[in-house]
Amino acid sequence: MTFKKVLFGGDYNPEQWPKEVWTEDMRMFDLASINSATVNVFSWAQLQPSEEEYDFSQLDDIMEMLKKHNYQIVLATSTAALPAWMSRRYPDVNRVDFEGRQHKFGHRHNACPNSPTFRKYSPLLAGKLAERYGDLSEVACWHISNEYGGECYCENCEKAFRVWLKKKYQTLENLNDAWNMTFWSHKIYSWEEIVAPNALGDAIGTEKTAFAGISIDYRRFMSDSMLQNFVDEKNQIRRFDATTPITTNLMGTYKGLDYFKWAKEMDLVSWDSYPSYNTPASYTAMCHDLMRGLKNGQPFMLMEQTPSQQNWQPYNSLKRPGQMKNMSYQAIAHGADTIQYFQLRRSKGACEKFHGAVIDHVGNEHTRVFKEVAELGGELAQLGDSFLTATTPAKVGLIFDWSNYWALEYTSGPTIELKYVEQIHHYYQELYRRNIDVDLVPIDGDYEKYDLLLAPCLYMIEEASAKKIEKYVTAGGTFVTTMMSGIVSQSDNVHLGGYPGPLKELLGIWVEEFDALPPETHYQVVFEDGRQQDCRMLCDIIHPKGAQTLANYGKGEFYQDTPAITRNQFAKGAAYYVGTMLSEAGMTELFDLILADLDIPELILPAGIEVKTRIKDNQVLKFVLNHRNETVAATLPFNGTDLLAGQACGGDVELEPFGVKLIAVK
Repeated sequence: MTFKKVLFGGDYNPEQWPKEVWTEDMRMFDLASINSATVNVFSWAQLQPSEEEYDFSQLDDIMEMLKKHNYQIVLATSTAALPAWMSRRYPDVNRVDFEGRQHKFGHRHNACPNSPTFRKYSPLLAGKLAERYGDLSEVACWHISNEYGGECYCENCEKAFRVWLKKKYQTLENLNDAWNMTFWSHKIYSWEEIVAPNALGDAIGTEKTAFAGISIDYRRFMSDSMLQNFVDEKNQIRRFDATTPITTNLMGTYKGLDYFKWAKEMDLVSWDSYPSYNTPASYTAMCHDLMRGLKNGQPFMLMEQTPSQQNWQPYNSLKRPGQMKNMSYQAIAHGADTIQYFQLRRSKGACEKFHGAVIDHVGNEHTRVFKEVAELGGELAQLGDSFLTATTPAKVGLIFDWSNYWALEYTSGPTIELKYVEQIHHYYQELYRRNIDVDLVPIDGDYEKYDLLLAPCLYMIEEASAKKIEKYVTAGGTFVTTMMSGIVSQSDNVHLGGYPGPLKELLGIWVEEFDALPPETHYQVVFEDGRQQDCRMLCDIIHPKGAQTLANYGKGEFYQDTPAITRNQFAKGAAYYVGTMLSEAGMTELFDLILADLDIPELILPAGIEVKTRIKDNQVLKFVLNHRNETVAATLPFNGTDLLAGQACGGDVELEPFGVKLIAVK
């Protein structure tokens, strides 16, 4: 799915303002080259005052105004926040939290996904909107709900969970076996005995549990339940509009929802990017690559970012001059085909009144932020469709899997320091430092196009997935995995016969034990060339079973001089195992070894300089970004035309603070 042009705009809430302000908004948006608006995100209470009453008059006026000004419209369905009358008259729509308390009216993302009332009225509203506006050529995209998330533990959810489990396991015997319910005498004899794993059941806080099987399944169930809400609305829209793409805005590595599963129901992926003042540029880049990977490399929408500052983080620092434009181009470099903001005009009250906006409280165009937005808008208009639909030529795949995310962090032991996303980023950032393009891919993805496949902490894996990876390596692929991999099946039951379970033969090792190091303790690994590097967190005790040792543990522990890193030649390919968490210097040495055998281009530049590639119609586009707030000189091994400056560029270059170059390579 694609757009006619790059959408440049964002969330617009004219319903919060009198109409004379709308007129001024249109004038100022034109000054900033804004060409799109996301409307109707939170308007359910205005659109539906009661069960049978609908009022679209204000939205009609908004749509007519945007049409008159030739805007592309991202039309939301308004279902992310309940109207008060619904919460009062139909309490089943109100969520029950982890502590077992039923909520009253308030906040947003506040609907029980299995409420019969919610499942009646939310798709009904989506259908009425599609019937009214679905034939408008100006509607570029449908935006269902907003930032799905949260959980509910009410009786309706509990009952629906039992139905979900019956479909998955068929029999109680299968369920008891999957959840290992003989432990602590938990055996279930009736489906009605199953209770939701919250504070009143088997959960130990929101992040730990006595029975990982049930808690992981509840995560899957909640993700599926909210996905069904999305599908309910999508189906109603499709009754009246068969072609306009449909999306909802995701949230990067958000833990609660299996985005790979969601992406199968979305026509295109969109997401909201809100890095904090100290978020590494590599982490934001990884999130962009994850969003691109959700639909097998297709471009995505940057649905929300702030032009200046957030309001909800602990420290809401301003973006420095040039930084917003830099971050916008970073999104484009990684696959974004839109640049959109939350929000276009700053709210005057409530909790988001200090969240950044294109138009600030002063209400004019004479602010630093507005001028920067207008500058970017002018550049995007100048670029036209030069990068629209361009693809990323990645030779490296990095597995990201939500079931692993949940399972690894639910497991009791070996260390509370082990976090899934941190481990993924630990490997991603080394490739990022080398300016190597990466696709984040699902556990059941297509690996054949990649020369290198990484799977840090592949804790949960089924035999079928192990065979798929084995097939990839047999054909000549290179596979890298790490500590805490190959340990359990889909219900968190250990693969017996030794770690790493179904990956043992491929990796040519047996892991006997793993030692958890406290955070103040570092150990060392010694590579074959004699260089010693730090490691921390976990140290696997590895027995080679055909694998070559690339590094041993240093002196000081009973497992000194035993393997820490191995490589196993397997048919035409190779499989690496890293039994500890290496320091950054250790990662550099490891990837020097891995990449030496592969034809994967890399580019080492001064710290803070990022180069990313997109290709359109055989034209190679190189995005060169300086993420530092200082001028940096670099030498580029390519040359061409800088489309932003309109002049030749290449070789020795100087990038101003947060500077960007977009080079069409000769």
